Amino acid sequence: MRLHDGVLFFPVTPFDDAGAVAPDVLAKHVADGMAHRPGGVFAACGTGELHALDLPEHELTVRAAREVVDGRVPVVAGAGGPLALAREQARQAQRAGADGLLLLPPYLVGGPQQGIVDYVTDVAAASELPIVLYQRGQVRFDVDALRTLAAHPRVVGLKDGAGDFDLLQRQLLALRADLGDGLGSDFALFNGLPTAEFTMPAYRGIGMTRWSSAAFAFLPEVANAFHDAHVGGDVDRERELLTRFYAPLVRLRDQVPGYAVSLVKAGVRLRGLDVGGVRAPLVDPSPQHLAELESLVAVGLELAE
Repeated sequence: MRLHDGVLFFPVTPFDDAGAVAPDVLAKHVADGMAHRPGGVFAACGTGELHALDLPEHELTVRAAREVVDGRVPVVAGAGGPLALAREQARQAQRAGADGLLLLPPYLVGGPQQGIVDYVTDVAAASELPIVLYQRGQVRFDVDALRTLAAHPRVVGLKDGAGDFDLLQRQLLALRADLGDGLGSDFALFNGLPTAEFTMPAYRGIGMTRWSSAAFAFLPEVANAFHDAHVGGDVDRERELLTRFYAPLVRLRDQVPGYAVSLVKAGVRLRGLDVGGVRAPLVDPSPQHLAELESLVAVGLELAE
């Protein structure tokens, strides 16, 4: 599985008025995103509320995304949490036609490095899908553990959601020694911090040039404008987008835990697609915060013109 050039798209999971997954709305959401040329589609992951989906909903979500994408870019399904659940998510993602897995951390329980390695290898044994590791929360790979996992035939990448640049530098130096030119091509690396654009200048400084974009889910025009400025070296344009759109979005996101997902879903609704609200323990934005988000959407669209 190789990700394409472009921003990585993490769609939300729509819910209908009865609170059930709405596959037809998801199909429209994914189709709208595909019109803006993402480098991959990550279904039922963090932005897609993996934590709140049961197994049938997870499979339905992955299958709906896969049918829309139809092989144009890789579709990566979320998996994680309790080991037995993650293994079943891996099996059904393969049945649903996913091209790979994004393996989120195990739920609540922390463990030593060998335990984390065992968790990954156990999930890898459940399907034939390649796995992108997700480093965040209680899962931070030491250099030896990451080298061991990177040598696994089905581990193909690392999404970093920790932002620990000292650790990242040590990880990248070791991976470059092991993988050479394969690092970044055969083994994908990308910034997965919330509102990843905001930290991309720092990530690029250590050689990580790809990122996932929550903003792409509701403002693909802005996400692609930032991508073009960043990749093209237009520092003034990049700084304008960071200053006028991304910095205020980050400030708003930090007001309430879980807004990294709730604001994205609200943004999709503001753009005209009724994807419903978020499931507990997340909460939807307050009226005041929703008004601030609406203003930010207007600013973003103005900047993207």
